[in-house]
Amino acid sequence: MTEPLWAWFAFIGFVFAMLAIDLGVFQRKAHIVKPQEAALWTGVWVSLSLLLGLAFNFWLGPEKAIQYVTGYVLEWSLSVDNIFVFVLVFSYFKTPFKYQQRVLLWGIVGALLLRGIMIVVGATLIQAFSWVLYIFGAFLLFTGARMLFQKGDGESDLEKNPALRLVKRLMPVSPEYDGQKFFTIRNGVRMATPLLLVLVVIEFTDLLFAVDSIPAIFAVTTDGFIVFTASIMAVLGLRSMYFLLAHVVHRFVYLKTGLAIILVYIGAKMLLLDVLHVPSLVSLAVVVGILALSVVASLMWGKPEASTHKDSLPG
Repeated sequence: MTEPLWAWFAFIGFVFAMLAIDLGVFQRKAHIVKPQEAALWTGVWVSLSLLLGLAFNFWLGPEKAIQYVTGYVLEWSLSVDNIFVFVLVFSYFKTPFKYQQRVLLWGIVGALLLRGIMIVVGATLIQAFSWVLYIFGAFLLFTGARMLFQKGDGESDLEKNPALRLVKRLMPVSPEYDGQKFFTIRNGVRMATPLLLVLVVIEFTDLLFAVDSIPAIFAVTTDGFIVFTASIMAVLGLRSMYFLLAHVVHRFVYLKTGLAIILVYIGAKMLLLDVLHVPSLVSLAVVVGILALSVVASLMWGKPEASTHKDSLPG
């Protein structure tokens, strides 16, 4: 990592400032996020992410900038899979519209911390043991292949969620929501609300997604700073993207197939890194191409999956 320490602190300061603005200004009162607001914020985050890539182009050079954009697009595309889970979780717990944004905001704060730790650990391992990249590659190849053929009942998976079971064992859970509170008191007993259960499941799910996405971005670059900034920027825009796409995400029936193929490609690239060098620009084209094809195929030939819990969708 050649970037100076001040660059890390400057970026982390920017992230905290944006979260403080979100919490202090836009989250002071629970409200239903309309598609127009979601589209505006999605545009803001995408624009900021691309501006950061432009800054890297002038500061670190075109190669680093391409690596950042490739990593960002990769992380962004993989994070779209989270939206499927968000819809399922909110539907399962019948979470009211106006409380969903609070859960996602705190979920993203937790995701930033978890991913930051995983990136530091991953970068440290790669610097100490270069063969770790082959383990990452094999894991991504296996994960992508499993995703291609995986079938399952999402709601039954939620019932078996270990994090959910742990919370229920540690403390009593209220059967009803209490506004946007994570804890409440009923009959003199402090209890968790269903909103806390939703948050716990979303955090646990993001941890599982991070196990796939963090190794994937190390196939693009082993520069910890580029990995960190690309991953964090993708996560920061996830909440607004959920409110923008939640109503239509069921139409993207081939998106999971596209994401699985991307993981297989990244895994194979890592396993063959000693015998085949794939330029960053080519990797960017491959990731964007596969993602675009999966979306177009879904819209043209896919049969949309029915949304069985429309009452829990935003807006």
